[in-house]
Amino acid sequence: MIYGVGTDICDVRRIAASLARRGDRFAERVLGPHEIEVFRARRARVEARGISYLATRFSAKEAFSKAIGMGMRMPMTWRACEIVKATSGKPQIRLHGELAMWFEANRLRAHVSITDETDYAASFVVVEQNEE
Repeated sequence: MIYGVGTDICDVRRIAASLARRGDRFAERVLGPHEIEVFRARRARVEARGISYLATRFSAKEAFSKAIGMGMRMPMTWRACEIVKATSGKPQIRLHGELAMWFEANRLRAHVSITDETDYAASFVVVEQNEE
């Protein structure tokens, strides 16, 4: 059964401006442990790739928070939700701490799709509830 659907579009230029204003503190506030490593590696190679990565993760987390109906309030936090790649390359949602426990207790499963172009990043999330 569908529990919720969320979508988000993010202006990559706005993310770049926030990063320029706040420095790495902005990325560290939004990204989880694995994501921050990927962000730093991509940004070190090509600045625009790092910023695009940050924008897609920001967008996906916004879409996820809408799909679960919480917005950005406990137990949903930026760092408790990570968007990671499966070995196939498919994006997946990895949860930590209280959010992971809440998600499991409610028998939820999430599907995420992310995309980006030069100026925009967009995400779509569907959350299902297992019926047992």
